[in-house]
Amino acid sequence: MSRASTAPAQPVLLTQRRIWIIFSALVAGMLLASLDQTIVSTAMPTIVGQLGGVEHQTWITTAYLLATTIVMPVYGKFGDVFGRRNLFLIAIVIFTLASVGCAFAGDFWTFVIFRALQGVGGGGLMILSQAIIADIVPASDRGKYMGPLGGIFGISAIAGPLLGGFFVDHLTWQWAFYINIPIGIAAFVITFLALSLPSKKATRRLDIPGVVLLSIATACLIFFTDFGGSTDHGWDDWRTWAFGAGLLVAAISFVMVERRADDPIIPLSLFRNPIFINSTAIGFTLGLGMFAALAFIPTFLQMSSGTSAAASGLLLLPMVAGLMGTSIYSGLAISRTGKYKAYPIAGTIVVILAMLWMTTLSETTPIWMICVQLFFFGAGLGLIMQVVILVVQNSVSSDMVGTATSTNNYFREVGGSLGVAVFGVMFTNRLSESLTEIFAGTGAGVDAAAEATATLDPAALDALPPAVQEQIVAAYADSLAPVFWYLIPFLVIALVLAITLKQIPLSDVAGMVARGEAVGGADADRLEAERTAAAASTPRAPQPPR
Repeated sequence: MSRASTAPAQPVLLTQRRIWIIFSALVAGMLLASLDQTIVSTAMPTIVGQLGGVEHQTWITTAYLLATTIVMPVYGKFGDVFGRRNLFLIAIVIFTLASVGCAFAGDFWTFVIFRALQGVGGGGLMILSQAIIADIVPASDRGKYMGPLGGIFGISAIAGPLLGGFFVDHLTWQWAFYINIPIGIAAFVITFLALSLPSKKATRRLDIPGVVLLSIATACLIFFTDFGGSTDHGWDDWRTWAFGAGLLVAAISFVMVERRADDPIIPLSLFRNPIFINSTAIGFTLGLGMFAALAFIPTFLQMSSGTSAAASGLLLLPMVAGLMGTSIYSGLAISRTGKYKAYPIAGTIVVILAMLWMTTLSETTPIWMICVQLFFFGAGLGLIMQVVILVVQNSVSSDMVGTATSTNNYFREVGGSLGVAVFGVMFTNRLSESLTEIFAGTGAGVDAAAEATATLDPAALDALPPAVQEQIVAAYADSLAPVFWYLIPFLVIALVLAITLKQIPLSDVAGMVARGEAVGGADADRLEAERTAAAASTPRAPQPPR
């Protein structure tokens, strides 16, 4: 028995004009979610300083990441069950109202709560945008839309820190959240008017136990990696391993519940699909390497160039250019040829070569060479990220697109969390030891050296003697370069997975058309023309005399 209600009597006409209007709403929604992940980074010192939460500032990032990761599978599944239009509108409203709450927060913990609510909305915007594209565009033509959506993340990686720094320097930090309001309103209006997706009714029992257990497992995972990767707790803290034990128990319980659930939030049958397994594993290993590298490269650039966080963000422009260029190119090429397998293979090879090049990083490496390395790193990522999502969507039936999309994104985020935590410890431990030795060598005591290490930033670095500055930049390079060696084996695994990825034909039917909810292509254009002509030829009813 189908989960969805019967299709509407008059199906939606997916004309090219309507598709582009819907796409503009999706771009606005994706921009909202991705921009807010980065815009807070440069405003964070000012925010925590004014709201009084310096010692707890990591909660600003953790709250958003935790909420986003938890709700991804929920939005994916509920979109398949209830329809995606109303959920997308709800996600826009939650995100926009939470932005208002952040701007008017009077204390630190109120701000953190609203940041978490932003994550609840942001997770929905990311997942539903990708799933709605699958509803309205067939897989054979979807690449040219997925490419620009992937490019939005690249734009946000640069625009976010720059805007955050500008608002702090010239206006107030609250403008980092005010800016979401007009974008959110525009996205809501366009979506409300143009996104004609049918609502549905669940015909099977919702998997509430699965949602709860998956949320618990995700929370334990985030805190396990957060505690383990922090200097306050570390991997030998009992609380770190308490979260690890909670993760293990919740994960085992989740699998047991999903095996018996009437309509599981993450159907275990997905993991019997070899294409889905390969694509999701690529996303996991890529996320592990990508997020770990991106977490620490900006810090090195900031310290080595002596610029502010906002200005050093400009040094990431080559990476963004590479990512956007290959993301858009691969999308257009896949739409033209119908072949996708070569792009993850080529992308993984480029990323591996770029990371091998990054292992040569030293204090004498010129900034322009680092920018070239980042260009190739971004170019490799652009050949993989959106292509993997397209492959996942093409490997499942139209009524499981949201679930498959969200599960793929979920495991990529999980890989990213693990990568940042594990390899972050390697980087920070080596760096801390080196910096302590450097400051101790200047005549400072051990305690003074440790304090100087903990409070070091570009402004403090600039005030030090040139000889000490050179040693510190060398310490950053010597601590960062070995991390890339540890990441390469995981990328080699991703390459093997890409090589063994099966090539199957791309569907030429949009999800809504496959479910009988819409008419697409030339038939949609013909029916719209007939409806327009019929409306024009219908005589108007006589108006009553005034």
